[in-house]
Amino acid sequence: MRRGMNERVKKLREQSMSAEPHISIERATLMTEAYKKYAGTEAVPVVRALAFKYFMENRTLCINEDELIVGEKGEGPQSSPSFPELCCHTLEDFTVMDSREKIFFKVNEEARKIQEEKIIPYWENRSIRKMIYDHMTPDWLNCYENGIFTEFMEQRGPGHTVADGKMYKKGFLDFKKDIEESLSKIDYMNDKEAYEKESQLKAMSICCDAIMIYGKRYSEYAKELASKEIDENRKKDLLTIAENCAVVPAHAPKTFHQAIQMYWFVHVGVTTELNIWDAFSPGRLDQHLNPFYVKEIEEGRLTSDNAKELLECLWVKFNNQPAPPKVGITLKESGTYTDFANINTGGVTSDGHDGINEVSYLILDTMDEMKLLQPSSNVQISKKTPHKFLKRACEISRKGWGQPAFYNTDAIIQELLNAGKSIEDAREGGTSGCVETGAYGKEAYILTGYMNLPKILELTLNDGYDKISGKQLGIKTGKAEDFKSYEELFEAFKQQLHHFVEIKIRGNNVIESIYAKNMPSPFLSIVVSDCIKKAKDYNAGGARYNTNYIQGVGIGTITDCLSAIKYNVYDKKKFSMNELMEALDNDFKGYEQIHNIVLNKTPKYGNDDDYADELMLDAFNAFHNEVTDRKNMKGGYYRINMLPTTCHVYFGEVMGASANGRLANKPLSEGISPAKGADINGPTSVVKSAAKMDHLRTGGTLLNQKFTPSVVAGDEGLENMAALVKSYFVMDGHHIQFNVVDRQLLIDAQNNPEEYKDLIVRVAGYSDHFHNLSKSLQDEIIERTEQAF
Repeated sequence: MRRGMNERVKKLREQSMSAEPHISIERATLMTEAYKKYAGTEAVPVVRALAFKYFMENRTLCINEDELIVGEKGEGPQSSPSFPELCCHTLEDFTVMDSREKIFFKVNEEARKIQEEKIIPYWENRSIRKMIYDHMTPDWLNCYENGIFTEFMEQRGPGHTVADGKMYKKGFLDFKKDIEESLSKIDYMNDKEAYEKESQLKAMSICCDAIMIYGKRYSEYAKELASKEIDENRKKDLLTIAENCAVVPAHAPKTFHQAIQMYWFVHVGVTTELNIWDAFSPGRLDQHLNPFYVKEIEEGRLTSDNAKELLECLWVKFNNQPAPPKVGITLKESGTYTDFANINTGGVTSDGHDGINEVSYLILDTMDEMKLLQPSSNVQISKKTPHKFLKRACEISRKGWGQPAFYNTDAIIQELLNAGKSIEDAREGGTSGCVETGAYGKEAYILTGYMNLPKILELTLNDGYDKISGKQLGIKTGKAEDFKSYEELFEAFKQQLHHFVEIKIRGNNVIESIYAKNMPSPFLSIVVSDCIKKAKDYNAGGARYNTNYIQGVGIGTITDCLSAIKYNVYDKKKFSMNELMEALDNDFKGYEQIHNIVLNKTPKYGNDDDYADELMLDAFNAFHNEVTDRKNMKGGYYRINMLPTTCHVYFGEVMGASANGRLANKPLSEGISPAKGADINGPTSVVKSAAKMDHLRTGGTLLNQKFTPSVVAGDEGLENMAALVKSYFVMDGHHIQFNVVDRQLLIDAQNNPEEYKDLIVRVAGYSDHFHNLSKSLQDEIIERTEQAF
C-alpha cells in the first residue's frame, strides 16, 4: 500500500487548509424565501420540510477540482451557512465575526446587504434565540449571564447525533416506503395525536424527496462537467461521480465509493437542515464500510490504495466545513472552527466480537497522513483489541497533534447498559463530540450546557452572593466563617447546587418545548431509529432513547479548593476561614504564606492521594446525584458528563481567586484532569486518582495528559504509552488523550505564530491549531504538567 498522499489528495488538502472561513448567505436567503412562501399554509413540520426541499432544489452545487466526494454545506470549502431561524445575527455580529483576530468569518458586502434588507426584517422577532430569551426567568438570565451555566441551544439546535448502519442498507426510496407504511397505521378514530403524526410523516416523506433531488442534481451536474472536460482521467472521475449520485441517496449504496458518498449526502442534509450542536457523525465507519471493501477487493474492483484515497477525500470534506459562527458566551464555551464530527474506529461488533478490520487500519493510516483538525478521530479499545492496533494508534498519537483520542469500549458499553440500552444497541454505540456516549442512530443525546462547579462553591463561601457581578445569584446558606465544620460547608454547597440545577433544568424544559413545537428536524428523524415508527420528530421524543446531559466543569479545581479548606482550616487549623476569605478577596496579594500553603503544601487531586480523591468523590457524587435520573420533556432522563470544550477558560474569567491557589480570572481545570501543576507524582498516579470516579455512572469523562516527545520515544516509550491506556481502561476509565509537545516549542509558537501555523495541539475533546487559541487557553496548555514515566 502506498504511503503518503497522492497528488490529488495533496491538492484537495491544500485547498481546504488555505481557504478563508467566510459566511455564506445563500441558505439564509433561500430559507427566508421558503418561509415567506409556506409559513402558515401547512403544519410546522411540513413547513420545515418544504423549506428544506426548496433549499435542496435551489442551492448552489459545488464540485471542486479533482475531488471524488461531492457536496458542501455552503458554496465551497470553508463556507459557513447561517441559520436565522435559530439565531438571527445582527449587523454588529457580522462586523465582529469579520474582524475577530481568532475564529473569524469574513463577511462580504453582498451578504451584509442581504442580511440587513431581507434576513433581519423577517427573522429578528421570529428566531428560536429570541423565543428562548423571552421565556427565560430573571434567575435563569442572571445565572447564564454571570457564568453559573451555559446554554447549548441558545444559538444552535439540539445535537450530538451519530449515524448507525441503516443508510448503507437502505436508500431514501426505501425510507419513503417505511414512512408510507407508518402512515397507513395511523388510527384517526382513536388516536388524539393522529393529525400531528400525519404531519410529521408527511414532512419526513418530503425530506426524502429533497435529498434525492439533491443527489439527482449532482448526478446531472457531474455529467454536464464531464461533457466539457478534455482531460480523460478527470472525465472518467466525473462520470463515476454521476453514476454514484444516480444510485445514492435514492438507493442503497453498492460500492465502497457509493457508501462514502451516501454518508456524505446525509451529513450535508442533517447539518444544513438545522445547525445542530456538534456535527452529525459517521460513528463506526470502519464497520460500516468494511463489507463493501471486502467484497470489492475480492472481486478485484478496488485496491487498498483506491480505498485510502477515497477516505482521504472524505477527510477533506469534513475539514472543509467549519463550525457555524458563534457569538457571545456561546463562542466562549466553544471557541473553535472544529465542528466535532467524530469517527470511532475499533471497538466490538454487535455480537460482541473484536471490531478491528482492514478498514480500521486504513482509517488509522488516513488520519496519520492527513493530520487535519476534522474529522476528530478516536479509537475504541476493548479487552479484545489486538495490541498491534493499540500500538499503531499510540504511534500516531505521539507525533504530537492530539489524534487519535483513546476510548474504553467496555466502559462505554456498560455506561449505555446502565442507562437502559439493549446490549446490541450498546455494542453498536460509542462516543461523539468530545467524549459523550450514545446509542448510534437510535438516540437523541443532547448536551444542554456546562455547569460551573467551582463558581457554585465560590458563591457558597459568600452566602450565595457573587462578588464579581454584585448580584445575589444563589440562596442564602450562611457565610464562610459561620460554618463550624467541613460537613456544614459541603451541605451548603449541595443546597446551592440544587438551586442552580433547578434553574437550569426549568429553563431546559422550556427550551425543549420550544424546539419540539417550532423547530422539528424531519430529515434527521428519517435516519434515527423509531422516529418513523412512532411518527414523532427527533426533537419531540421520536428517537428510541432520549437523554439530556449537563456537563460538569472544574472537578480538579473544586476538589483542590475543598481540600485546601478542609485540610488547612478544619483539620490542621493552619489559618482561619476569615484569613482565607481575606486572601481570596485580595487575590492572595499580601497573603503569600497562605498562597504557598494552599498551592504547595495541601493534598491535591491527581496524585493517588485518598485525602484529596475522596473529596473529589464528594463533589462528583453531589453533582451526579443532583442531576442523574431527572426526567426530560421527551420521555427520557438526565445524565452527567465531565468535559469543558473551552468553557473552563470562560468560567475562570468570571471568578475571583480560588482556595486552591488559583488566581482570579485564570482558567479552571479541564475535564477530569487535575488542576495544572497539581499532579506531581506522574501519570500512573493521575489515572489512579481519575479512576476513583465512577465513570460508568456518567455519559463520558475527559482526561488530558501531556508528555514531552522524549518520554514516549522509541519502542519502550510506545509500550509505556500503550500500557498506560490499558491500565486506565482496566480501572474503568472512560477516555484519555495526549499532548506530546515540548513546553518551549509552545512558548516559541505563542511568540511567533506566523512560524507555527501548522502546529496542532489537543485542547479538550478536540484538537486545534495553536495559533487559533486565545492567549489564556494557550497559557493553560503550556502550563499543563509534563508527565514522565
